[in-house]
Amino acid sequence: MPEFMNPFSGLEPGRKMTKRELTRALRLSLAAEQEAIHLYEALADATDDALAAEVLQDIADEEREHAGEFQRLLNILLPDEEELMRNGAEEVDGMAEDSD
Repeated sequence: MPEFMNPFSGLEPGRKMTKRELTRALRLSLAAEQEAIHLYEALADATDDALAAEVLQDIADEEREHAGEFQRLLNILLPDEEELMRNGAEEVDGMAEDSD
């Protein structure tokens, strides 16, 4: 679960983040977006008010865009990120083919 109390845990005050610290902070931010998506979709599903559900789903979709932005930045900053993500996706693809 993301730690929202201190987004800069592990950093010394008064200095810039290292690249490794930055990528960890971006992963935390990505996790926060995923948590927000879960929350807003759960709220949308929990109401009978059509307008509220529509607005909450729209906000959830915006959070999905933010998640994409964080992931893209990680892909740029970490040369092996896309390859590792692709490897994981291929593993799932193989499992999906085997289950057909």
